[in-house]
Amino acid sequence: MYTYEQKKKAVDLFIQYDLSPAAVRHELGYPSKNMIYNWYHEYIETGTISDPKEKPRKYTKEQREKAVKYYLEHGKSISKTIDALGYPKKTTLGEWLNEDLDDSQRKLYYKRTSTLTRIPPEKKELAVQEYLSGKKRPAQIARELNVEPGTIYQWRDKLLGKKNMKKIKDNNLSSKLPDNVSDLQDEIHKLTKEAEQLKKQVFQLQLERDILEKAAEIIKKGQGISLEKLTNREKAELIDALRDKYRLQILLKSLNISKSSYFYQANALKRPDKYYDLRSLIIDIFDNSKGTYGYRRVHMELKNKTRTVSEKVVKRIMREAGLVVKQPKIKKYNSYKGEISPAVPNIIDRDFHADAPNEKWLTDITEFHIPAGKIYLSPIIDCFDGAAVSWTIGISPNADLVNSMLDSAIKTLQENEKPIVHSDRGAHYRWAGWISRMEQSGLIRSMSKKGCSPDNSACEGFFGRLKNEMFYLRDWSDTTIEQFIEKLDTYIHWYNEKRIKLSLGGKSPMQYRQSLGLVI
Repeated sequence: MYTYEQKKKAVDLFIQYDLSPAAVRHELGYPSKNMIYNWYHEYIETGTISDPKEKPRKYTKEQREKAVKYYLEHGKSISKTIDALGYPKKTTLGEWLNEDLDDSQRKLYYKRTSTLTRIPPEKKELAVQEYLSGKKRPAQIARELNVEPGTIYQWRDKLLGKKNMKKIKDNNLSSKLPDNVSDLQDEIHKLTKEAEQLKKQVFQLQLERDILEKAAEIIKKGQGISLEKLTNREKAELIDALRDKYRLQILLKSLNISKSSYFYQANALKRPDKYYDLRSLIIDIFDNSKGTYGYRRVHMELKNKTRTVSEKVVKRIMREAGLVVKQPKIKKYNSYKGEISPAVPNIIDRDFHADAPNEKWLTDITEFHIPAGKIYLSPIIDCFDGAAVSWTIGISPNADLVNSMLDSAIKTLQENEKPIVHSDRGAHYRWAGWISRMEQSGLIRSMSKKGCSPDNSACEGFFGRLKNEMFYLRDWSDTTIEQFIEKLDTYIHWYNEKRIKLSLGGKSPMQYRQSLGLVI
């Protein structure tokens, strides 16, 4: 029973929400659709809503006759009569119809049995027997006993019990089913079981997919990685990211981590990062190296900056930050044009160690191919510290490219310095111009074996580092040849002056020579 205030509030909202029963029920949790419409019609017709606390209204004889007459003349509908006249209640009108009309004049209406009227147990049992035997319908029995049809079912359940009624229903059902019902039931059971297994498989696949996607997003792990290779810290990060979608116990089992280990790592993640400053410094060093420094050179650079830390810590921080040096395959330019002039012996013989500058020089040509065209680099590398003594950059691998490079290198020599100049068997180093320059300066020629790149591996290593760090994995589509030459020249200057080498104790070639007092 709802109070007057509850009814009034519901009707006001019903009008406010454009006569939408669902909107009212969504906000208040009550009433039913029919109930709100009855309250609304009562409010429209009478201007007010009846208060359940008020005493039942008394109707005049004329009002009673008018209601019964309207009922007979308008389809014998109790609800339509009440809606049209605005009175009385449904139970009241039903009582009037039962009293004023016979069965032929009205539709069946069951008057509620008074709480003071009791049906003897014998009559209840007889009614249930008549119903179960099929002699009479529940509606007919209810009309004879002046009760509602639902009461007959209540007596049945009470007398027989629900368990017995279930057995009766099952027996009646089984008697009507075909002979192969057991086979059908087995098939239904089998299909149901398969459906449950499929649901579990779909759930497991979705879980694994979400874990792999989060690993790629948060921990920067590829989707092909095995979950078993994740650290407990990484697993804890994944679990925290997926806890709003999956239960903790399911995630722990999928990632094979104990509950105690997870909470330990989760608490550790909440603690302040003690490597916060170091992490920022490592990222700066990596960026300043244009993404060319691995963890060993980053560790050496930190050491140069008086930051003492383990290599393992540097490696872990770089891995967590996704600082990876990319190393594509190198395609070597081949300058071999045949045996133009006699080859000279391999004096270097893969011994690239030098005790002082300008003892052993290495040279070769490498090619850079960008959308704007091809560019060629010809350097001379000193075996003492890997410094580029001189270099030329051009758009054609001609004799002038290598000859001008050699002329610049010779100008850096002292009178007593006569280095060995080692090259491959390319045509540039067998032309008359190159040979005459070597002889006039007293330089010693050395050549690799035919097609044997390891004989000049130190120079090849310089090209590999240069292309990995400066050329590969970058977009040169909007770069002109002049712009590329400028960037290449800038890199080689940086290589000589600032790029540290582990073999030089974390110093660049120029810094190393300054530390030895060889240059000012």
